[in-house]
Formats: sequence, C-alpha cells, structure tokens
Amino acid sequence: MEEYETLTSTSMTLNISYFCIGLVLLIAGGEALIRGALASAQRLGVSPLLSGLVIVGFGTSAPELVVSVNAAVDGQPDIAVGNVLGSNIGNILLILGLCALITPLTVSPLALQRDAVTVVGASVLFLVLAGGSALGRLDGALLIGALIAYLGWAYWSERFRSAPSGELHKAESEELTAIPKSARSAAVSSLLGLLLLIGGSQVFLLGSTGIAQHFGVPEAVIGLTLVAVGTSLPELSISVISAIRRHADVAVGNILGSNIFNLLGILGVSALLQPLPISPRMLQFDQWVMLVTSAFLLLFLYTGRRLSRAEGGVLLVCYVAYVWLSFSVFGG
Repeated sequence: MEEYETLTSTSMTLNISYFCIGLVLLIAGGEALIRGALASAQRLGVSPLLSGLVIVGFGTSAPELVVSVNAAVDGQPDIAVGNVLGSNIGNILLILGLCALITPLTVSPLALQRDAVTVVGASVLFLVLAGGSALGRLDGALLIGALIAYLGWAYWSERFRSAPSGELHKAESEELTAIPKSARSAAVSSLLGLLLLIGGSQVFLLGSTGIAQHFGVPEAVIGLTLVAVGTSLPELSISVISAIRRHADVAVGNILGSNIFNLLGILGVSALLQPLPISPRMLQFDQWVMLVTSAFLLLFLYTGRRLSRAEGGVLLVCYVAYVWLSFSVFGG
C-alpha cells in the first residue's frame, strides 16, 4: 500500500512538473515567435497596421493553436475544443476583469465595434456548426474561410477607409519592445519560438492529461479550465501591460483579436486535420457561457460605458463561479 502511494505521489509530481515546464516553454515560444515575426515584417515593409492585426493577434493565440492541434491529432477532442471555449471565456471574464481592476477601462467604441461584432458572429457560427455534435472537415474549412473573409474585410476597411481601428492595430504592434534588429536574429527568434511551442505543447499536454487522470477529472474540464488559462497567458501579459500603460483600447482589442483567431483559426485548422466530436457538457453549458460573455462585451462597447473596478471585480467573480460550476456541477 505504501509503495503504491509512493508511486502515485511520484507520478503526480512528474505530471505537475511536465505541466509547469510545458507552460513555460509555451509562453517563451509564443513571445519569441511574435517578436521574430514582427521584426521580419518590419524588414519586409509590412505596415504596423497589418502587423498588429495579424501577427500580434495570431501570435498571442499560438499556444492555443499548437495545443489544440496536437490534442486533435492525438485523439483528445475534449481538450482541443475545451481549450478554445475556455480561453475565450477566460479572456473576457478573467483577463478583462483583471485589467479593469488595474485601471477602469474607457474605450473608443468605434475602434472596436467591428471586432466585437465578429466575436459574437464567430460564437454564433460555432453554435450552428457544432449543432450536429461534431465539427467535421467541411466545418473546419468554413471556419477558416470566415477568418480569411474577416482579415480581408479588416484590412480593406482600415487601409482604404481610414477606419478608427487602424490606429488600434498599429498600437498593438508597438506594445512589444526588444524586437530583434537583424534578419538573422529575427529568423532565429521565429524558429526558436516555433520549436519551443511544438515541444512545449507536447510536455504541457502530457502533464495536463496526467493530472486529469490522477484526480479522475474529465479531459473536457481540464481543457476548459487549466489548459485554457495556461495557453491564455500571452493575452494576459499583453493586456495587463496595456492596462498599466492606460492603453485600454489595446487591452480590449487584444482580447477581441485573440477570441476571433481562437474560434475561426484554431478550431478551423484542428477540425480540418481531425474531425472533432463536441462533448454534451460543452453543447449544454460552455458554448452558451461563451456566447453570453461575448454578447456582454459587445454591449459594453456599443453603449460606450466605462468598465469600473467594481465591474471588473464582478467579472472575476463570474469567472470563479464558472470554474466552480465546471468542477462541481458539470464535472462529471
């Protein structure tokens, strides 16, 4: 009996170590990839507008991408889908709540309305496609097509119509400092970031699934909470830094961009590679939480209200309640 308990304790320690090491590798890889890509974009003459829209938005979602793709390929659809839904919920309730606690958020509605509408539209599209209890390859292609259409619409409106969100996306690309100067440094940073992301995702998933098995927690719950929060740390760091600098538009815009890439890009690529069955609890609970939180953010932006510290605290309480419900009520 004592020998079994010792083995169990050792196994748990290893799983926690894998989880932490994988998380560090994911964060470091995401940072290196973004900085390398931004440096390369600057050398190629890519506008700050496009860099902020695509590179920063996609780069902060890189950990979610590699984790969900690996989970899908490895036959862990609950983690692949749960990671995206949980990240989108956490981005709004957890990260936006923390930013509002740091400084009350007053944003320019016009600069963010298009992206907020896209987040709600993407959430509705997911609900429609997931209605058959799975995302197939055709669904994945539709999601990626929607992402391409959004990027084209965004670039056209900002490049040729001087949309107010253009300055926001330029600011997003300027939030990061210490960008490599030489072409070699940029290439090394990008390649290193990619390798760290791939290796980190494997170690991270190993630890996550091990922890889930140890406590008898369904993979869906782990994907929606532990994995989702871990892969959302790049969004957290950029949004918190922006809030500290009183750049509320950038903080909120980063969250919106990440949620769009998560739903349309990550789920699209994952479903193209491997059809993803959707667990009943996600269909009954989590997808609706995601839709409600997205609609709340849209309402906040359209009314032009100031998100106070008290309201930020309410968002954090809502996230704690969501996590509690995930484990205690819907954990089975």
